[in-house]
Amino acid sequence: MACKNPMQIQANDFYFRGLQLRGNTSNPFGFMVQPVTVAQLPGLNTLGISMVRIDYAPWGINPPHTHPRATEIITVLEGTLQVGFITSYPEYRLITKVLYKGDVFVFPVGLVHFQQNVGNKSAVAIGALSSQNPGAIFVGNAVFGSNPTISSDILAKAFQVDKKVVDLLKAKF
Repeated sequence: MACKNPMQIQANDFYFRGLQLRGNTSNPFGFMVQPVTVAQLPGLNTLGISMVRIDYAPWGINPPHTHPRATEIITVLEGTLQVGFITSYPEYRLITKVLYKGDVFVFPVGLVHFQQNVGNKSAVAIGALSSQNPGAIFVGNAVFGSNPTISSDILAKAFQVDKKVVDLLKAKF
């Protein structure tokens, strides 16, 4: 996003209202993210920070994803979350923890990570990110729902499964 002429800056460029609202979690994953990035709050431009509110239905997940331009730190406001990330090659270690209200966890920049509400009640977390435009790449969507699509033959070989399995997965994205 281009910088605004300093003479045209207004208070609303530095203001966002909406994080007090619960997100609609009635989707297949049972979660909703309300971002506050430079797209929603122009005053963040060049500041290297942003934030999100994440709402989770009971047992809802924020599926495996990565932020290519940011580290993320979350704080649980309500509920109980299992969170985790996977270290890089060659170990691919799963680092995971169950978080309760008030707990904080950090996801290093670029690593695949996830959160799941492990309770029977809704959960809410607030996240801070080290970029005004962190980006998000959801693993399933990227691999099985790209446009144009990755060849099913390539994915079948990469995941060592039958092409029919790949085609089934592609149909879900």
